[in-house]
Amino acid sequence: MTETKVRQQYDNIAATYDQRWSHYVGSTLSFLQAWADISPTATVLDVACGTGEFERLLLVDNPQQKIVGVDISEKMLAIAREKCQNYPQVSFYVAPASKLPFADQSFDAIVCASSFHYFDDPHAALLEMKRVLKPNGCVVILDWCKDYLLCRICDWVLPIFDPAYKQCYTQAEFHSLLTSAGYQISRATRVRFGVVWGLMIATASVELGE
Repeated sequence: MTETKVRQQYDNIAATYDQRWSHYVGSTLSFLQAWADISPTATVLDVACGTGEFERLLLVDNPQQKIVGVDISEKMLAIAREKCQNYPQVSFYVAPASKLPFADQSFDAIVCASSFHYFDDPHAALLEMKRVLKPNGCVVILDWCKDYLLCRICDWVLPIFDPAYKQCYTQAEFHSLLTSAGYQISRATRVRFGVVWGLMIATASVELGE
């Protein structure tokens, strides 16, 4: 099962993750923060939050921000909890994206960064995010984009070296996943980070009547 492999992999690299991926994480999460433009009064859910770097960024700008992070790696979450230990309104839970342990309509904003390509069941994850999203809330997802050559190469090669990897999507495929789960896309683009990484981002809300 991919979820078990992902958990094991990230438990193994948790201690060195921030150092190893500092440039990528810093660049992509800063972009996500600027794009999402989250209200200081919003209650935020970070799906697959890893070591809590996005939480740290939000708290720099707004130390009172209410944030909940979920991840399937307990060791990644241990680092996240340590980073945010002085912020009692920030909490973390071990949970997969496809089974969020929260009541319906709990969050104003939901973010998910560089994780979608690991999801066993992206449709189930999107439905869960929709379930816990408040009316008039938004979901912002940033992930690798298969429209870029390197990501197509990763899609061919990574399964050989990374058994936890599932797949990445073209922008059209990603948008189709969102709309099939009942979302309306309000804003989207593709973006490069240096010469290596090609990503896509979309902001979506729940369609009226869903």
